[in-house]
Amino acid sequence: MKAVMFSRFGPAAEVAELVEVDAPGEPQPGEALVAIEASPINPADLLFFAGEYGIKPRLPAPAGGEAVGRVLKVASDVTTVKPGDRVLTLLGGRSSWREQSMLKAAMLFPLPEAADGLQLARLAVNPPTALRMLLDFVALMPGDWVIQNAANSGVGHNLIVLAKGMGIKTVNVVRRADAVAETERLGGDVVLVDGDNLAKRVVDATGGARPRLGIDAIAGAATGRLAACLENGGTVVNYGMLSGKPCEMHPGDVVFRNVSLKGFWLQTWLMAASREDKVATYLDLAGKIADGTIKVAVEAVYSLGDVKLALAHAAKGGRGGKILLRPGK
Repeated sequence: MKAVMFSRFGPAAEVAELVEVDAPGEPQPGEALVAIEASPINPADLLFFAGEYGIKPRLPAPAGGEAVGRVLKVASDVTTVKPGDRVLTLLGGRSSWREQSMLKAAMLFPLPEAADGLQLARLAVNPPTALRMLLDFVALMPGDWVIQNAANSGVGHNLIVLAKGMGIKTVNVVRRADAVAETERLGGDVVLVDGDNLAKRVVDATGGARPRLGIDAIAGAATGRLAACLENGGTVVNYGMLSGKPCEMHPGDVVFRNVSLKGFWLQTWLMAASREDKVATYLDLAGKIADGTIKVAVEAVYSLGDVKLALAHAAKGGRGGKILLRPGK
């Protein structure tokens, strides 16, 4: 059976290896055998290969975060899923870039058949990340403003749609002028290119309103530019480091305006939430994917055999959509 592994840390496209591993065998009590259908390449995957993610594996290590798959077999004591069910694999660990996985059935639940499989493949990370950041840090009300950078990212697209459904307005900061039109098409209320005088441009665009919440995927100086846009007492939530630099905030915003910086990692929520809460959250979001409310562009789909090409593609800037792996392609 083919699987993606790596035996040293470094740039993903250089260290990823397609290898032959033993097939999982027959499910033991409490287990389900799942055939992987598709898996996206996320920034977290690139950090994982580099040894810079929140979890640093012992090498050699398997690769691959979220994925969608089909249950092939279950142990006789399993009642949560059955053969033929479509399921997420994220809760089974970071080892989904393979043809089949043996997973704990208690972590699995059936997903809607009506939904696009490539869209469901990225259900486990981006949509709940956007949702939890909207819900868990500031008590937002309809009519409030939120500002985010990297707004044309997968999380950014989801945040625009979910915020709109809550009656929350979004200021969406992008790094390229050619990303403005697409972000506006998705429903962003205000779309601005990052750079100097961002706070003034935000106030001008919102008619004097200042967001209460800032969502930061970039870190570095971009964190400080978001902080300067917020109202006094506002909160910046960082969930990424696209710049590769530490978060920077001006002392004046921290000391005199009481703007705070917090971090979000989906893994923390996954570990703390009950199974019932996780299932309810994912089924609600899966329903939004099924009805087309949530949809992110897919730029390319690669086979496992082309994993190095896929990782190099995913690491490039200026992409127009997600890069996915499909074992059966």
